[in-house]
Formats: sequence, C-alpha cells, structure tokens
Amino acid sequence: MLEQLIHIDKEVFLAINQGLSNPFFDWLLPIMRNPFTWAPLYLFLIIFFIRSYGKMGFIIVAFTLLNFAASDVISSHLIKKTVKRVRPCNDVEFKNEVNLRVRCGSGYSFTSSHATNHFAMAFFWIMLFRRKWKHALWLCVTWATIVSVSQIYVGVHYPLDIICGALLGMGIGILNGYLFKRFFPQFYETKVPLSPTP
Repeated sequence: MLEQLIHIDKEVFLAINQGLSNPFFDWLLPIMRNPFTWAPLYLFLIIFFIRSYGKMGFIIVAFTLLNFAASDVISSHLIKKTVKRVRPCNDVEFKNEVNLRVRCGSGYSFTSSHATNHFAMAFFWIMLFRRKWKHALWLCVTWATIVSVSQIYVGVHYPLDIICGALLGMGIGILNGYLFKRFFPQFYETKVPLSPTP
C-alpha cells in the first residue's frame, strides 16, 4: 500500500515537474517560492494590520508570528526530522528524472515547510478577516497554493509533501484563529473597515 502511494506520488510529481514545463512557468514559479518575493508582502501586511487596527493590530501581528513559528517548528523540526524523507532532487534512484530549477538543498522533504507555513498564515488570516473582507478566502488560498505547487515544479518536493504540509498548515491556522477568537472576541464585534487609518 505504501509503495503504491509512493509510486503514485512520483508519477504526479513528474506530471507537474515535467509535464507542465514551459518558459513562462520556468520564469514565474521559481520567483513565487523565493522568500525575497513574499517577505515584502508579509511585511506590508504587518504594517497594514497595525495601521488599520491600532493596539489590536499589534495583537494580530503577535498571533501571526506565533502562528508562523508553530507551523515552522512542527514541520521543519518535528516532522521532517522524524520522517526523514529525501527530496526528489536528492534521491539517488530518482533525481535523474527531475527537472531541477533551483538549488536542491540538503534538508528533508516531508512535510513541505513552504506549504505548511503559507497555509497556516492563509487560514489564520481567513479566520480573522473572512467576515470583514469577502475576498480574503480565495486570495489567501490562491496565494498559498501557488507558492506550494511551485515547490513541485522546481523539483524540491513531492506532491504528498505539499498536500500533507497544506493540511497541517490549515489545521494550525484554524486552531490559532479559534484561539484568537476566544481571547479577543471584541475584534469580531467591531465594524472597523479593512483599510488603513489616515
């Protein structure tokens, strides 16, 4: 059963890594999974929360950072070091079939920390803002999905790493969203618009 699942995982990997190959994705997707691309966006959001919500904005930022820390520790330090799955680009028997578009890295593959971290952030913010901003759900999920799938395309993660990382991140984000709601219910009762204060 496990061998069959791993076989399917590799087949889906090749369908994305090789089957979707085109010059546009070769240019775009390595950029999308690069921290230099998304770090400025997250910095902007941190400033945005503080300007929009004042003291509550600082609390949102604190929970956001705790949410990120929790997802990163669980994925990178607990699961990866326990499972020890080799990345496709480092797998001696498989790496010759991989179109590697970035540096492979020496870390383990399961679960994808990119997927875990981005989906944790996405679903934490969805829990906070879905009633205040109707576009929160699809924008957050789309962003996290693009960043995560790019990890397969560039050759550093298998699809199962991404799927399990995304599910883990969703769980962490939702749990932290519920904790935020329990400790700060007044945030959901206010009618503060989702726009910076002048």
